[in-house]
Amino acid sequence: MRKLPWATILGWALAAFFLFGGVSNILAPGSILEDYRRWGYPEWFHYVTGLLELTAAALLIPRKTRLLGAGLAAAVMIAAAGTVVLHGEYSHAVAPITVLLVAIVTGMIALRTRS
Repeated sequence: MRKLPWATILGWALAAFFLFGGVSNILAPGSILEDYRRWGYPEWFHYVTGLLELTAAALLIPRKTRLLGAGLAAAVMIAAAGTVVLHGEYSHAVAPITVLLVAIVTGMIALRTRS
């Protein structure tokens, strides 16, 4: 059996995170809708977020598009962190900043291993 490189596992783990996040934002239970309202986003904006997250997930899986996926993932996390920080929810910024760092590392690895 062939071993998977840790860089591939990291990319797939990040893709799984964005797949879960994208589905959660598209289905948007009441708590997520309430967050979007509190932050002042339009009623439909959770669909945009979900679509961006699902796109990032899809781009993170193949090695050829992983750099683009990591860039989109990073952009989504910058927006998420910015949203909660601008609304004074500082403790909620820890998760998106952590995922942002993982996206940056994933992107750097993808950039170095491009063929």
